[in-house]
Amino acid sequence: MRLQPIALPSGPALLAAVGPLAAALDGSGPPLLPYAAGSPPPVLSPGADADLPEGLALVVSTSGSTGIPKRTMLTADNLLASAAAAHDVLSGPGAWLLALPAHHIAGLQVIIRAALGSAGEPSVMDLTGGFSVDGFVRAARDMPDTPDPTYVSLVPTQVARLLADPAGVETLAAFDAVLCGAAAIPVAVRTQARDLGIHLVTTFGMTETAGGCVYDGMPLPVSEVHIDNDRHVVLGGATVAAGYLGDPAMTADHFTIDADGVRWFRAEDLGFLDDDGRLHVTGRADEIINTGGVKVAPGPVEDALVRYLPGVRDAVVVGVPDPTWGQVVAAAVTMQARPGRAASGGRARIEDRAALTVAEVRVTLRGIVPDAALPRLLQVVDAFPTKGPGKPDRAAISASFVHP
Repeated sequence: MRLQPIALPSGPALLAAVGPLAAALDGSGPPLLPYAAGSPPPVLSPGADADLPEGLALVVSTSGSTGIPKRTMLTADNLLASAAAAHDVLSGPGAWLLALPAHHIAGLQVIIRAALGSAGEPSVMDLTGGFSVDGFVRAARDMPDTPDPTYVSLVPTQVARLLADPAGVETLAAFDAVLCGAAAIPVAVRTQARDLGIHLVTTFGMTETAGGCVYDGMPLPVSEVHIDNDRHVVLGGATVAAGYLGDPAMTADHFTIDADGVRWFRAEDLGFLDDDGRLHVTGRADEIINTGGVKVAPGPVEDALVRYLPGVRDAVVVGVPDPTWGQVVAAAVTMQARPGRAASGGRARIEDRAALTVAEVRVTLRGIVPDAALPRLLQVVDAFPTKGPGKPDRAAISASFVHP
């Protein structure tokens, strides 16, 4: 069968696509190439889909963080193994709320997981006008009553917005589990969710692994993880994709099959396994900052900024070109709301924004991070520019700094 493009709307009209998606999964229909309704249909080069792998169900487009378009081939076995394993570590199949774009893997997996529950389809939040706390609360309130567990999958920016509003907090706490992935989750967000009694499950994975395959640092029952000699995270098991459509060279660069027949994907993420086998992701290889010949990973610096600088809610650390150092370490941060301001408030007060200086940051973090990792530039911002499903746009953040 040839690939069939399918437009996925951002509202309840999406449910019309559940049938074709189910047919792609059970093999009774063609494999699908999802794309966002309202955008141009994807164009395939001649013959790109002439030799498709057995059992192919979806080809999901992603550019990752490099901007290079990639089309990941996911089999029905990949997708169903991922969905079933997710339920194994949660509370079993249940009712799902879709609050993410359906053409990304995280949204597609919500639809697939819902198909394994008694409802057969998810409840759908209308994202036509973008994500809002009020819209999320309404969508959750409109979910059918069910004795089954209730779940939702979100990105960190969505969770942070909901935690800043009492109605959002109450709604999140009503779910049996709130999956959160696609980007690093700020320590403050994790801590606040825990303190408010919200069952936040951090997930790690990518399109090439059919979505999240590591939950709260531990691989799903069908997944494996190891760290290679270059500190790259390597993910293996039943959810690893068949490769990239029409690009055997890129497939060979990223995917391998070991002597036991286990398929592995080498991610661009760096990390380590602790003594309990729990995965800690420290950043991406393409985000490493080379300052004066010293390589600095942004992740530990971002974590230190949130942990040790009072009032810092979230941080993104990037490299900014510098004629002397090659790159300098630069930090963009958002601030927590101060007491006395409405919980759903937007901007930090101007005096709060002016209070944090790069000198204070450097003094506070000295001895906590290596000297080369101490930020030389600082911005306090209202929000970070993003790309994809909630990922900070590091290139845009780097370009926003004006070097003296």
